[in-house]
Amino acid sequence: MNKKCIVLIGCLISVFCACNMKVSKEVTESQKIEVADSVWGDYFIGNIIFEDKAPKSEGSRIYHDLIPDPKSYISRQARTVLNTLYYSPEDSIAPVHTLHYTLEDIDGISAKGGSDGDISIFYSTRHIAKSFVNNDTAKVDFETRGVLLHELTHAYQLEPQGIGAYGTNKVFWAFIEGMADAVRIANGGFHGEKDRPKGGSYMDGYRKAGYFFVWLRDNKDPDFLRKFNRSTLEVIPWSFDGGIKYALGKSYDIDTLWREYQVAVGDIEENKQ
Repeated sequence: MNKKCIVLIGCLISVFCACNMKVSKEVTESQKIEVADSVWGDYFIGNIIFEDKAPKSEGSRIYHDLIPDPKSYISRQARTVLNTLYYSPEDSIAPVHTLHYTLEDIDGISAKGGSDGDISIFYSTRHIAKSFVNNDTAKVDFETRGVLLHELTHAYQLEPQGIGAYGTNKVFWAFIEGMADAVRIANGGFHGEKDRPKGGSYMDGYRKAGYFFVWLRDNKDPDFLRKFNRSTLEVIPWSFDGGIKYALGKSYDIDTLWREYQVAVGDIEENKQ
């Protein structure tokens, strides 16, 4: 067999393997949806009230063209969030009785409000319209799902105890926002490495903490996000280090893991002090 034939066969094998990997990944994502539906299909996610407060806005038109059945869409994403944060409906889950979701013609992107199971989430029609630049429907679809995953995490996630509140304690805030972005990342709501911010600290919350938490899930324990969420019930007063030790074991500490992560993703050199 000549060298040209060997090279050609090698290329064909590479293409075949790449295609198989792509199919496998797609199957995996599909399986995630099936698991969420099968495990959480009968779980009461709350009474969803959808209200469009800006029906004449461009963002509203774009949203409804993309999502003709908002309640079903929100329900699907809620089950995805629950499946990421918990093992099963038998867990101790933050209850949601009513979920009031509104489209509003205001600045900003989206935010969650409410408490004690009565939750409100708004989504800005101005942000929707901005996301539709160049008539990019796929971009709006991607952004809308990602934002919703983040805000629904706030509705269903557990909260740290014994350390104050969201507005008074940075550890509390960093955990809440870090976990919300972690759930979004874990379910394909960001563009992978492209959207991962460099450097910083887990105390910066949001994506900086979120990508770190997902890295811990991928490299230390596949159930890390569930265990870390659960740690807020078991570690009182809560701390990042206490949550890490609960989820991964007493031999681990948060700062050593953060440095390991930073080295692994190439943000710092291994021998850098």
